[in-house]
Amino acid sequence: MLDSTSTATAVLLGSASILLLAIMLHPSSLLRWLQRKRYQYEVTFSLYMLTSTEKFIFNSILFLLLSLLIIAASLYLPEHVVLITNRVLYYFSGNDSSYDAFMDTGKQGMVTAYGSV
Repeated sequence: MLDSTSTATAVLLGSASILLLAIMLHPSSLLRWLQRKRYQYEVTFSLYMLTSTEKFIFNSILFLLLSLLIIAASLYLPEHVVLITNRVLYYFSGNDSSYDAFMDTGKQGMVTAYGSV
């Protein structure tokens, strides 16, 4: 005899497989849009004529480069924007007092946001 846990697991697996089958037979608009975007990606970069191993290598290199770019931008871009802003303030005002005032307000904002600088 099956206990209640096994019965519940069987019912959940059965309903999940029926739901997956229904999604595969009648794709939603989101799924069709994603399939279309994947097709456009493969056609644009000519991936449709590569083997699966070559596709994997190409996609891995692309993912690695994009992730490195995103990490570098998120780490160094805010600091660079502050540096450029300070230079623009100096060029407009001509003295360092506006720079000091700007840095003090920036440090106060960072202290409230992050706890300490």
